[in-house]
Formats: sequence, structure tokens, C-alpha cells
Amino acid sequence: MANSDKENSKDSVSDPLSAVLAALKTEAGSNGKRGLPPVHLWNPEHCGDIGMEIRKDGTWWHDGGIIGREKIVRLFSTILRKDEDGIYLVTPHEKVIVHVEDAPFMAVRIDRQEIDGEQVLAVTTNVGDVFVIDAEHPLRASFDIETGETTPYVEVRAGLEAKVARAPFYDLVEWSEPLDEDRIGVRSSGIMFELGSVIAE
Repeated sequence: MANSDKENSKDSVSDPLSAVLAALKTEAGSNGKRGLPPVHLWNPEHCGDIGMEIRKDGTWWHDGGIIGREKIVRLFSTILRKDEDGIYLVTPHEKVIVHVEDAPFMAVRIDRQEIDGEQVLAVTTNVGDVFVIDAEHPLRASFDIETGETTPYVEVRAGLEAKVARAPFYDLVEWSEPLDEDRIGVRSSGIMFELGSVIAE
């Protein structure tokens, strides 16, 4: 009976979050599902450069021309892998380098929910990935000394990151709280993630 009560309690906590993520995935065009091939298991010998690149605005290019078909971009995004020496498109038979100008993905939307009394931030990327900012998908802030700008990034999977676009970045700042006199952070899934320094204008 105790075990049953514990399972029911766990389900009551996870169900609202599952419902939120499923709805966001459907809105992102994933129909609630997004299967990922086991790229970590593939080790093809062929490795080449065919002019694949992802620019800082999240657009994909091949041999100098933009890849405009969203379905193709989403398909390619599922076979991306980050290795020690770079980011690649990987299939069971070949491996080609992808030149990434900034980050391979863009976080184009962040939704704020309260689940069981905890603030939970759900990210949607430009290619339809939907996940929660948590220990497995940490948020980090990068400060550019030259421009004076802070840019947040969130890990999508296996070292592949999404750059947070301007609009959701403003949302993160709005939901933030002070860490000390100069720094702010934002909480998600019970973890505080630093957003950087706040400089008074």
C-alpha cells in the first residue's frame, strides 16, 4: 500500500510536466514525439567536409546556399554529434564536419510553469526540441568582453548547445532573482543558474 501511494504521488507530480512538454512539442511541429537516432553508437570511417555550416542565426547552409526546407534541417539536426574535435553529421556509413559559427541550435522560446511548487522552465528550439532546464540540460551564461554582452546557452543533449534568442533571454531576466549585488540567476527544476552581471546604465 505504501509503495502504491508513493507511485501515485510521483505520478501526480510528473503528469502536469509531461502534459506541458507534450503540448509544447505539438506546437513545435513534433506531434509530441521526436525520435533521435543512436549517433553515439555509430563510428563510420569516412569523414569529410562538404561545406555544411550552421550560422549564428541558426540557419543551415550547404556549399554557400541556405537550406530552406525545414524538414531537411530538422532531420539533419537529429544526427548531429559533438566530438572532441568538432561537430559532425553522423550516419552509420559516413561522418561529415559541420562548421558551427556559434551554437548548433537556437532556443526560440522559453515557457515558465510551476510544478509542485517549483518553477520549471521549458525550452523550445528552432528545430523542435523541447526539454526542461535542469541538471541534464543546464543553462550557462557567456560574457563577451569586447561587446559587453551576456549570452545564455542551454545544453540540448550530449554537449550540443542552444543559444538563447533575444526575446526568451529577456524573459529569463524578468524571471531572475539577485544572487549578490552584481549578479542575477534564474531558478528551474530546483536549481539556480547564474545569468551573469547586471550593470546599471
